[in-house]
Amino acid sequence: MKTTSGHNMNNHGSHDGHSGHGSHSGHGGSRPGGLSVSEDGYTLDLDATILTAGAQTITFRVTGPDGRPVTAYVPEHEKELHFIAVRRDTAGFQHVHPVRDEKGTWSTELVLEPGDWRFFADIHPAGHHGTLTLGADAAVAGSYDPRPLPEATGIARTGEYTVTLDGDLVPGEASDLTLTVSRDGRPVTDLQPYLGAYGHLVALRVGDLGYLHVHPEGEPGDGTTEPGPGITFMAAAPSGGTYRLYLDFQHDGVVRTAEFTVRATATAPHPDEAPQAGPEHAPQHHGHHGHHSHHAHH
Repeated sequence: MKTTSGHNMNNHGSHDGHSGHGSHSGHGGSRPGGLSVSEDGYTLDLDATILTAGAQTITFRVTGPDGRPVTAYVPEHEKELHFIAVRRDTAGFQHVHPVRDEKGTWSTELVLEPGDWRFFADIHPAGHHGTLTLGADAAVAGSYDPRPLPEATGIARTGEYTVTLDGDLVPGEASDLTLTVSRDGRPVTDLQPYLGAYGHLVALRVGDLGYLHVHPEGEPGDGTTEPGPGITFMAAAPSGGTYRLYLDFQHDGVVRTAEFTVRATATAPHPDEAPQAGPEHAPQHHGHHGHHSHHAHH
């Protein structure tokens, strides 16, 4: 999931940011991005998939339907390509912006610990109808010490900053998530724009690292969006389960990352909203091809 420049994201890919699908290029509530190395003819081609531990340069290409490296992109969130690296146990998250040469080869610096890693390329190739998220695995040699999943607490700390999460991630339904930043107990009201927004949020499904696109609410300079302490996003979980959220935000010239564990569970309908189950209603409810359950919230 990428975040930037408010509702401009809806101009390519997602046709209705409030429809509950919360995604681009057809990544609806049932299908997150990043699960495939190739989509719509575009492929993430890593130069190496067995790597050494430590700081290093990663090089790769994105090939198009014609088999050639893609050299024309529509910038999204102020960049042609966003590259995400995360270990399979959800540790080591890094969001970087590679540099491309004229032949279409990208290079970027990463710091990798031993273990199995997932790399994501978030792109909008020129001429394609929307954004794509391609994912590929890489193995980093060395003694691997997988870390247990952090507990779901709704509070993350990074240095002297504390970020609190309000809102629920709901399966198949768009909902607002607000992340509030404070520093040494005081609200931060002078966040700096980062990638066209006051924050950039990536959400990954634990178990397969499915990549959720997340929409920001508003943008810097729109006259209504404040530079903190709260940053609000719209997100939809493709399924129940556990997710990891990574918020990048910039303050005092430094980009920091706050990490959360979130559990997405279906919201039970309020008793007053539950559909009536009287005999006279039964035939018509079963005549809607099984979709009557979707009306429980209305």
